[in-house]
Amino acid sequence: MSLPPDSLRKSASIAASRPSTSRNPIRSLASMPPKWLHMYADFITKNAHQVSQIESALRSLTYIIPGRFRDAEIASETVHSGVQLLALYHDALLRNALTKIPSFSAPRIPGPHARYTTFWTAKSSLYRRVALLLQIIQYTELLWEMAAKRRGEKMRWRVVIVLEAIKAVCRLLLMRITSSRPLVTPPLPEREPIPTEEDDQSDEDALRELMGEESSSSGVNGSAKAPHEKEWSMPRTKSSLPSLPDPGDVSSYLQSRVLTADDIKPAAKLLNTLSRSGQAAEILHILSPLVYAAALSQSKDKKSWAPWVIGLSIEYTARQLRDRGFRSTSLEQEEWGKRYWAAGWWTMRGAFYENVTKGLITGVRRRMPSLVSGILEDYEYLWDNYYFSTSA
Repeated sequence: MSLPPDSLRKSASIAASRPSTSRNPIRSLASMPPKWLHMYADFITKNAHQVSQIESALRSLTYIIPGRFRDAEIASETVHSGVQLLALYHDALLRNALTKIPSFSAPRIPGPHARYTTFWTAKSSLYRRVALLLQIIQYTELLWEMAAKRRGEKMRWRVVIVLEAIKAVCRLLLMRITSSRPLVTPPLPEREPIPTEEDDQSDEDALRELMGEESSSSGVNGSAKAPHEKEWSMPRTKSSLPSLPDPGDVSSYLQSRVLTADDIKPAAKLLNTLSRSGQAAEILHILSPLVYAAALSQSKDKKSWAPWVIGLSIEYTARQLRDRGFRSTSLEQEEWGKRYWAAGWWTMRGAFYENVTKGLITGVRRRMPSLVSGILEDYEYLWDNYYFSTSA
């Protein structure tokens, strides 16, 4: 039985007006990744503490796996670099989440490093991109060196010098963007903790205790916070009263509520602009790894002292030229403290390692239990064969 022409045209027009999801699967597939990323970001934000613990566990696992560097060096270093890059992505997600919590930034004053790096990442998109590139290179440089070594020593040293050159250019750009201020480590803000639901319930529990009722936290956990650890929000005005001090620790309570000079300074003033000698010191500090890597690549004897002396001399000159005035800030002192500790890696590099440190480590390893000596032996293989294993 055939349908009349009018009904055929009507059914065709109805079919054409329906959404053609089956005809265009590409559009539906293209809309799925943003949804997955949003769901993943929401999961990371709600479980920030657990995610941090998992990241730390994975890093520790890649550090202590016996035979990590000899049998599957690229695979294990890929896992380690992947965890570092994933943590960098998680840091960005958590920073975005914290900006959407207005009550979080008010009572808590971030440290000088967090204020300084947050200011520049918000002010300059170029600073944010260059700092991100620098951290990505630092997290993956050893992996690049391992991959290049499979194509020979000549290719390995080319990759090392290129990576050191890129890092030097990034640091010089950061110094230029910040108007000749010292570099900070790391150049991006570090992870801040996300306030938990327990913090949100503290006001409600304090009010219930004041009214003589049992707080919800004591019913669930079996123990309630002390009165001096709670803040109380007034029911009508919603204004919050500060928590009371512990009678046995009044001095710590007062110190936690005192603003220091760095707390009221503008973020850009947390590091002073360098003088000419200070700029020269910073440039020497930036170029020192590149010069050392270039000198080491030209040396045919691993026990030769020339590259090590050249690199250490540049670093020492930079320290002598740095600004030492009374106007140095706490952030600047903190950064130079990190650099002094990082200078200890010079005992694990070049001729000093081959002639001095290696023998000491071998002697210590022979007196250790088998498990510890096995891990030390794997690290000796790493220190003997890869430049970036001891690069600061």
